[in-house]
Amino acid sequence: MKITVVGIGYVGLSLSTLLSQKNEVIALDIDLDKVDKINRRVCPIKDEYIENFFKEKELNLKATNKYNEALKDADYVIICTPTNYDEDTNCFDTSSVEDVIKKVLSICDSSVTMVVKSTIPVGFIDNIKDKYNIDNIFFSPEFLREGKALYDNLYPSRIIIGNKSKKAEIFANLLKEAALKVDIPILFMDSKEAEAVKLFSNTYLALRVSYFNELDTYAELKGLNTKDIVDGVCLDPRIGEYYNNPSFGYGGYCLPKDTKQLLANYKNIPQNIVEAIVKSNSTRKQHIAQMIINKKPKVVGIYRLTMKVNSDNFRQSAILDIIKILRDNNIKVIIFEPIILENTYEGIEIVHDFELFKDVADIIVANIVDEKLKNIDKTIYTRDIFKRD
Repeated sequence: MKITVVGIGYVGLSLSTLLSQKNEVIALDIDLDKVDKINRRVCPIKDEYIENFFKEKELNLKATNKYNEALKDADYVIICTPTNYDEDTNCFDTSSVEDVIKKVLSICDSSVTMVVKSTIPVGFIDNIKDKYNIDNIFFSPEFLREGKALYDNLYPSRIIIGNKSKKAEIFANLLKEAALKVDIPILFMDSKEAEAVKLFSNTYLALRVSYFNELDTYAELKGLNTKDIVDGVCLDPRIGEYYNNPSFGYGGYCLPKDTKQLLANYKNIPQNIVEAIVKSNSTRKQHIAQMIINKKPKVVGIYRLTMKVNSDNFRQSAILDIIKILRDNNIKVIIFEPIILENTYEGIEIVHDFELFKDVADIIVANIVDEKLKNIDKTIYTRDIFKRD
């Protein structure tokens, strides 16, 4: 198969790498630096499996920024462009996805099949089919973790296809054949149901994060041992020991926007839980900031903006909102973040020397406690109970 992947973020790059093991793949992106790195087999994101595949595997993978070159003779076009949540419209901004669809329709014939992997509102695909009078497009949600995107494609929990056609079956098999896991559940359904699966899955994960964060808030204010309570709760096999480590709030690219989009999709539909999940995250960040403010520090040192271990991304990190609250309360903030090479971030001083950072800060605030923070004689404020994501 000749496959074009549009958008080389976590989703697009992991799919390009996965499918180029057995297919001809062209990765298309407007970012020339990413294009150049991929063609030189330098991974532009932090993902151990992609890095290893680039070094060790023979991949039929080429990157370009030219639409005509990428789309010519493609059998499948996989759309992985970003869909950020627009607070003004209460909806995903799907303009980048629609721009790609229009380019495909202008360049390719009707034999090409478009597969949307970008997260979209429920009903998007049906609306596109009606708007452009087409049927050669469907949605297939992805369920990837940041930093482990290729791993999660090699060992997927499930493959979900929002279509029941022969082309849909072929695409599902492309994903299955490229994976290493055996006996992967594959579900075929209509587009709206597939779109809903994505939003409800991520909202449930956000619910788990929020639940254990609120458990931790209760324990912290009541002077109880959070770990003992979490251990006791999670030994119930119906609850389980996952997504149970308290944090400063859920962040990253997916959970904040997907929960808000699902809430928007609930317009005129009775609900309480979905709205509570969205509000709970804001409440948690307010609580964390207040606990820091209560310690009356003159200088707060923020240890890492990234929210996950081995991550190079801090987009929508909960700590960013906490920093804003601290600054609004006239508390000086400094940041230690090795992936930022500049001397400031959003007007905040970046301290590159950890020893200097440690000396200047009255208190160090860390969402995750790693080896660098162990055995230092400094006040550390964290809610990282299990020393992991």
